[in-house]
Amino acid sequence: MLKKILKWGAILVVGGFVLIQLVPYGRNHTNPPVQSEPNWDSPETRALAERACFDCHSNETEWPWYSNVAPVSWLVQHDVEEGRPILNFSEWDQGGKPRELEEMWEVLQHGSMPPAVFLPTHPEARLTQAETDALIAGLRATARN
Repeated sequence: MLKKILKWGAILVVGGFVLIQLVPYGRNHTNPPVQSEPNWDSPETRALAERACFDCHSNETEWPWYSNVAPVSWLVQHDVEEGRPILNFSEWDQGGKPRELEEMWEVLQHGSMPPAVFLPTHPEARLTQAETDALIAGLRATARN
């Protein structure tokens, strides 16, 4: 009896996994053209922002293989769709600059960006305190340009 329940449970789980692959959300892996970038204060600031921010906050998102597999694809798509309107380094002069510039470095200072859930699959986005401080200083200088 237990074997039968486990068998049907496994069939339901696998079947459910296969069925959720048919949901169309999470497959819109478009990267619109880069319109304009900030007048970066230095190449180092851009490199740090690219490492830690660009996947969700630019039109240069790298879509890893798992971004094609539901339900992870749903989370990745949601993060990009939510991140680009808040801050988009690829549309800086077209409204991509955040309305609240202070918030841009506050989230870095408090460690809420990049989000902890993002870091296991993107270890390169994990910044040291010195790199975070340099990125904040560079973003402040960039925002003044």
